[in-house]
Amino acid sequence: MSDSLLIRNATIASSAGTSAGDVLIRDGRIAAVGPALDAEAATTIDADGLTLLPGVLDPQVHFRDPGLEWKEDLETGSRACAAGGVTGFFDMPNTVPNTVDREIMAAKKELAARKCLVNYNFFIGATPDNLEEVNAVENVPGIKIFMAASTGSLLVSDHDAIENIFAHGDRLIAIHSEDEATLQANRATYAGSTDVQDHMRIRSPEAALRSTQFIVSLSRKYNRRLHILHLTTKDEVDFLRSEKVPGLISTELCPQHFLLRAPDDYERLGTYVQMNPPVRDAVHADALWEGLQDGTIDCMATDHAPHTHAEKQQPFGQAPAGMPGVETLLPLMLDQVNRGRCSIEQVVRWLCESPCELYKVPNKGRVAVGYDADLVLIDMHASRTIRNGSLQTKSNWSPYNGWTTQGWPITTIVGGHVVFDNGDFPSDAVGREILIDDIR
Repeated sequence: MSDSLLIRNATIASSAGTSAGDVLIRDGRIAAVGPALDAEAATTIDADGLTLLPGVLDPQVHFRDPGLEWKEDLETGSRACAAGGVTGFFDMPNTVPNTVDREIMAAKKELAARKCLVNYNFFIGATPDNLEEVNAVENVPGIKIFMAASTGSLLVSDHDAIENIFAHGDRLIAIHSEDEATLQANRATYAGSTDVQDHMRIRSPEAALRSTQFIVSLSRKYNRRLHILHLTTKDEVDFLRSEKVPGLISTELCPQHFLLRAPDDYERLGTYVQMNPPVRDAVHADALWEGLQDGTIDCMATDHAPHTHAEKQQPFGQAPAGMPGVETLLPLMLDQVNRGRCSIEQVVRWLCESPCELYKVPNKGRVAVGYDADLVLIDMHASRTIRNGSLQTKSNWSPYNGWTTQGWPITTIVGGHVVFDNGDFPSDAVGREILIDDIR
């Protein structure tokens, strides 16, 4: 009884549908699910009028820790997760130092164990010469390759070096897919530009498509598991619709790439909307949404990449690329449900079930007996306005500042512990390392 929680009268959602029922949690796992359970627990939550989802897994964040903690750290990033109904995250390797070997990875996981309110794991970053490290490191979601220069110093743009990584090993490879040679040519064309909209011309659709075509060919050649991060172009959606191999190649969509659009949002937000790869116009945004709906795109992520106001207020050419988003992912998608653009079942699929399946995360992503008790209660009727200065992320701003959305997380549960409840954080760091079923 001492480590037990009973959720009564919830509407329980999965990709297959919804049903009314109770959920009993014991020792961090779901012990029973069903209508009117004959059970008692140390704590009971009356969820009448609320919907219970599996906790969201965000498979792409940049929490800047260690080395860039003035932008974000593992504690503030994980608090933002909890406030947004995100119970687990995969963090990227472009920290200081870069996470490129087993020693640095071990230190990062020790840091997370002390600071994280939600569950965590970390990508290992590829360099031109650390093949042994990326293949030997234990329990990571995958190898991250930056094929084009972005925030930080990690870059593997040489095609022979990239092919060497695909050819040796069998761990999942996650790619920031832009062709660096094309970007360099475009940078020369737009050298000295002060127009932030030139960002999407420098990081052009052609650069994205060229890179994606190349890595898909490598994945198929070597039968190597490939995940293409933050898709942004109609060109790539059209290509992947026919060329993607189920079970071998997958991809993801960030909400900013279909909710924010050129030119209006560049005019409204300036360098605050600058990110890599970029926000594009409605032709691309609409195609991305269609690709998510028809299954060409498999899941969602945020690419949460915060910078301070002072950094983002610099002029184009000096301002860094990136924006926060982990705290607003679920509310934005619940709002899409309330607007009739998708269903709650699809949201559960894209944000909860699919990331766990794609990355082979056992015992997470479902409200089912034996699964970890990583859950979020949401109020589909609650309307709130996203406000700069009222967020948990350390940067404390959002490109969605002033947006009123309907459907919000109320209570977030990690391993059976309530970590967020109506604006309060009743638990200390309880997050655990996410296990990957990486049988090789």
